[in-house]
Amino acid sequence: MRWSNTFIPTLRDDPADAEAVSHKLLVRAGFIRQLMAGVYSLLPLGTRVTRKIEKIVREEMNEIGAQEFQLPCMQPREIWERSGRWNEISDDMFRLRDRHGAEAALGMTHEEIFTTVAAELRSYKQLPQIWYQVQHKFRDEARPKSGLLRVREFTMKDSYSFDIDEKGLDHAFQLHSEAYRKIFGRLGLDTVAVEASSGAMGGNESVEFMVKSDAGEDWIVSCASCGYAANTEKATSQIPPVEDEPGPAAPEKFPTPGVRTIDDLANFEGGAPAERQIKTLVYTIDDKPVLLLLRGDHPLVEQKVVDQIEASRIRPARAEEVRAALGASPGSLGAVGVTDHFVIADEALRGRRNMTTGANEDDFHLRGVDVERDIAPKAWLDLREAQEGEGCPLCSAPLSVFKTIEVAHIFKLGTRYSEALDAKVLDENGSARPLVMGSYGIGIGRNMAAIAEQSHDDAGIIWPVNVAPFEVVVTVLNAKDVATAETGERIYDGLLKAGIDAVIDDRDERPGVKFKDAELVGIPYRVTVGPKGLAEGKVELKRRRDGEAQDLPVDHAVTDVVEAVQAERR
Repeated sequence: MRWSNTFIPTLRDDPADAEAVSHKLLVRAGFIRQLMAGVYSLLPLGTRVTRKIEKIVREEMNEIGAQEFQLPCMQPREIWERSGRWNEISDDMFRLRDRHGAEAALGMTHEEIFTTVAAELRSYKQLPQIWYQVQHKFRDEARPKSGLLRVREFTMKDSYSFDIDEKGLDHAFQLHSEAYRKIFGRLGLDTVAVEASSGAMGGNESVEFMVKSDAGEDWIVSCASCGYAANTEKATSQIPPVEDEPGPAAPEKFPTPGVRTIDDLANFEGGAPAERQIKTLVYTIDDKPVLLLLRGDHPLVEQKVVDQIEASRIRPARAEEVRAALGASPGSLGAVGVTDHFVIADEALRGRRNMTTGANEDDFHLRGVDVERDIAPKAWLDLREAQEGEGCPLCSAPLSVFKTIEVAHIFKLGTRYSEALDAKVLDENGSARPLVMGSYGIGIGRNMAAIAEQSHDDAGIIWPVNVAPFEVVVTVLNAKDVATAETGERIYDGLLKAGIDAVIDDRDERPGVKFKDAELVGIPYRVTVGPKGLAEGKVELKRRRDGEAQDLPVDHAVTDVVEAVQAERR
């Protein structure tokens, strides 16, 4: 490729609407352009990088025996209704109606569609099967942002395993986990695998692969001592035991005019610090009010409620629903004496006494509350968010909490989709059994962005050799000088013949412009050919990653560059 006739529209300034580093750099370096909110065009450099990522993904999937498919993006309503997800994830789906009135959706995932194909399997002897595709997905994100990190149209490798039993699923799950680790190693990404919520996907186990980044939206709880790691939606922790002083024989009511928040009560004379308060939240679960109790200083993780309660509809209760259920407004709510509504308490409240909570009367609270004596919750669940510095649930060492980008997610689905879509095979006894499924996704564009987030400096992107748009740029400092131009061409041709993905910068531009563009684009190696160096029989080889430079004899330049590049390929 020649830089002079390749479309590489580099920019000197960051796009005004960009916050994430990857967004800024991928736009400035000429990899992507925004078409509309959450929808991006891949330019030649972006296309080259994504193709290389896809190649790595395909190689590792083929290595575990997966077979590649290409299934439709447009999917009929009926199939999604049979799985129960047409209404369950309706807000996130792009939907359409054809000229005959039939409804369809643009696929945001393909569990249902792959299962319709798997329904043609007849016998356990045809198992196991692992199928995959690299396909466009569509998601109606409410707030697309951060460039390729949160978009409405994207490319994903999604794969699906089909087995006769849970043992087979465990094996497929492990195969994918190992394949993903190899993929991320080849992409140059430092990832952490964490326990995660399965959410609308269903199933009983899932693992996310995360990249540490301030641009991420997922918070991860991690232990450096034993390796425990989990998304905050799943993470647990140990908190120091609390020794409560004995309280009164019964709760005591006291006035709290104007108190509406945990902080208000903590600062109110005669109130209580947050850790000695019982926070009462009212949720509507399957159209019935449910009280959720936590310690005043502990945040609720709503996804934990979703994951632990079998319900089709869960949401915070509206103000009028709260008053109808408890007779007071938020800020004065409590569960003492409540018998006609289901009460769930967080485990951190178990055994606590002499606590303070709302009296279910505006501007009044109760002190001296013994949780189990005065409230008697119907269920005890882990509802709270684990915090920085709390004890690891496995080894008690202090936990760290940090932001991450999710680059892949793998799920044990079980039989949810095979039962709904009647995908069954005959076992060795001739009995029909639903297929046991797994689902495994890895975002292509998101991984490109994650690499840029994790590997860059003030000058631009630093691509690993395996995914760089070009492995080497041959920079000709004076394209009008015959000897310089001819030497540059000779080195460029030699690199191509040796299998190196190279580009020659033959533009009639100042050396500084060429150097800045090469660094911004992030090409791993630059061979600089100039009249001054040629007068000494040398060219310069500079490594983008650390700026290390060395002079090479012109006659050995191709061989030396090939060796350097091949040493970094994985």
